[in-house]
Amino acid sequence: MRHGDEGQPAESNDSAPSSVEATRRSIEILRSLKEDGSANLTEIADRLGYSKSTVHRHLSTLEDEGYVTNTDHGYQVGLLFLDYGIHAQNEHDLYQIAKPKVDDLANELDEKVWIMAEENGYGIFLYHNAGKQTVETYTRDGYRARLHAFAAGKAVLAFIDREKVEDILDRRGLPAETSRTITDRAELLDELEAIRERGVAFNRSESIRGVHAVAAPIIGSDDEPVGSLTVAGPANRLKGEYLTEELPELILGVANEIEVNLTYG
Repeated sequence: MRHGDEGQPAESNDSAPSSVEATRRSIEILRSLKEDGSANLTEIADRLGYSKSTVHRHLSTLEDEGYVTNTDHGYQVGLLFLDYGIHAQNEHDLYQIAKPKVDDLANELDEKVWIMAEENGYGIFLYHNAGKQTVETYTRDGYRARLHAFAAGKAVLAFIDREKVEDILDRRGLPAETSRTITDRAELLDELEAIRERGVAFNRSESIRGVHAVAAPIIGSDDEPVGSLTVAGPANRLKGEYLTEELPELILGVANEIEVNLTYG
């Protein structure tokens, strides 16, 4: 049975929902299709705990507007979202300014380079260039991640107000991505202090086993981080002084160039 935010049973499926609740139901259907893959009407209704008639009404509207498509495999998220996603990416100031820097750095290092933006307590992987030696992972442009498990996210958390950090951790939690993810709040806060002192964040298999990363924050004109710049690669390449000294110096320099262009460009 689906439950509401307070753990109580959701309102009856036969009741007339408010416009806000109707919107929320459509979003839940879209999220289910995005996270769980294609599904038929019955499967979606069972997943979400809504009646089939309710789900059908929402799906019909979403299909008419192009947000879902009905295929031989079931309902799927429509390609219209690709248009929205590309529009959101192209309109983001950090993407516009950082993209050429990401491309140049990836070509220089032959490693995967990411730019991440913070939004509503999550990290959004805004753009990447894979380089020539990259390894494939589940992260991709548009991927939304909790901040604590990634070098990119920790670099942001370390330089925002402590009250906001606590609020993000309260809302988003500290789930483990791997056995090395920091899931203890006190330990994470100590790590953020160390990141502030050295200027960069490290990730040693905390989000993906066997992948290391180093990230530097990108500070906006209001002295608040707007995102971060990351280099990631396999642990057998990103190790030792290359990980802890050479890459940080390089990344900090490129991040500073992006900051200057954001402020004065």
